[in-house]
Amino acid sequence: MVSEKKSYTVNEIRDKMAKYCAYQDRCQWEVEQKFYDFNLIPEARDEIMIYLIQQNFLNEERFAKSFARGKFYQKNWGRIKIRIELKKRKIPEKLIQVGLNEIDEKDYLTTLNQLFEKKKASLKSERESFKKKAKIRNYLLQKGFESEFITDLIR
Repeated sequence: MVSEKKSYTVNEIRDKMAKYCAYQDRCQWEVEQKFYDFNLIPEARDEIMIYLIQQNFLNEERFAKSFARGKFYQKNWGRIKIRIELKKRKIPEKLIQVGLNEIDEKDYLTTLNQLFEKKKASLKSERESFKKKAKIRNYLLQKGFESEFITDLIR
């Protein structure tokens, strides 16, 4: 039994993509990836993309801001990890900076401190001070925090 892909009109796809973008903020790269599900010709893709931008379903600046806020405040990611993920989504550097500016410096340092203390407490059984510091450092680097802040904290 061969499964056939359902075919859609350009208007149906446009409406589906509008719902996709309305559900949560998306960037152009994510929408382009979603277009592959529909086997669209380039002209139709461009037409739909223009529609989404004109109707404000797609806004790269809004995406960068909400992505940075969400990943920091919900997942406790640092600026480095957020920047890398935004670059993967082909967000321009200027907009990445706008997004990162959404993170309050005081909140950033408070979160870093909380993660440091939490990780330190979880390593109580670790006897060697050097190993303990290395594990904490690696954990915070993995979360995307800057090594200068981590070094100052560990000392």
